[in-house]
Amino acid sequence: MTIKYNLMTAVLFSGVFLGFNTAAADDGEKSDLRANFRRVALEMSSTEVKNADLYVDNPNSQLSADSKTMIKGVFDFVLEYEQPNWQWNNSLFMEYGRTELKPVDEEHTTNEDADKILLTSDYNCKLWKLDFDDADAGPFASVAYQTEFTRNNDAPRMKVVRGKSGLKLFNGDVIKELYAAAVGEYDFTYSNAEVTKSAYEIGIRAEKPISDQVKFQLEGYFRDYLSYSEYVATDLEYELSVTGRMDVKVYQKFSLAPYVSYFQGKARSASREGSNFLIGLSFAYADLFDL
Repeated sequence: MTIKYNLMTAVLFSGVFLGFNTAAADDGEKSDLRANFRRVALEMSSTEVKNADLYVDNPNSQLSADSKTMIKGVFDFVLEYEQPNWQWNNSLFMEYGRTELKPVDEEHTTNEDADKILLTSDYNCKLWKLDFDDADAGPFASVAYQTEFTRNNDAPRMKVVRGKSGLKLFNGDVIKELYAAAVGEYDFTYSNAEVTKSAYEIGIRAEKPISDQVKFQLEGYFRDYLSYSEYVATDLEYELSVTGRMDVKVYQKFSLAPYVSYFQGKARSASREGSNFLIGLSFAYADLFDL
C-alpha cells in the first residue's frame, strides 16, 4: 500500500513541476482570460435508486436517496486563463436537490437528492497539437476540494482534498476533455478517521452539435480506488458517473435539455453496489465572456 501511494504522489508532483516549467518558459506570451458559465440550471427529474438501505449512513447522498420526483439547482462556472502553450482553469461546481415527501396518512419528510460543492484548480500543458478533432494534448495536474451544503442523514459532511495528474486531450471540436490520471485523496470527512487514498481515474466531457440550435453533451468519469491508509466502512471502492443531455436552445443563451444521468458506487462494507438513475428536464443558461 505504501509503495502504491508513493508512486501516486510522485506522479502528481511530476505533473505539477512539468506544468510550472512550461509556464515559466512562456511568461512573456499574451494571455486570454475568459469567464465561462457552463451551466446555471434548474433541473427536474425522476429518480430510481437501488439498494439505498445499504447506504443510509454513507456521505454520498446519491446512493441513499429515495425513488421519487425531485427539483435540483446547478451552478457550473470556470475562469479560464490561456496562453499558447498552457491553460489554467479555476472552477466552481455546485448542485443541490431536496424533495419534500408527503405520504398519505404518514408524517411528511424531506430528502436530500444531490449535494455537492467542488472547487478545482486545473493546469494543462499544450505539448502537442493533434489533427484528430483539432485538439490540444499534454500532461495536466489539478487540485480540488469537495464538500457539501449540509450533512446527509447521520453521516458527517463530506470533506475531501483530491489531487490528479496524468495526460489529457482537450479543447477539441467535439472532445472538450479526455483524460487518464493518477489520483491522491485526503479524506477528513470523519474527524476520528482521516484517510489517505490512491486511485486511478478516466474521464470525458464532449459536445456534438446536431444543428445550429441543438447539441448533444456527454460527461462522465470512472474512479477506481487502489489503496487506503485505514479502513472506513463507508469509503467507496469505485465510482462511475455518466450524464448525457440533448441541449435545445430556446432563446438566446437559454436552453431546455432532456437528460439521463447514472451514478454507481460500492462501499467497502456493502455486499452490493448502489446506484442512482435519473431521467429529467433541465432549463439552463450558458455563456462565455472575454475579460
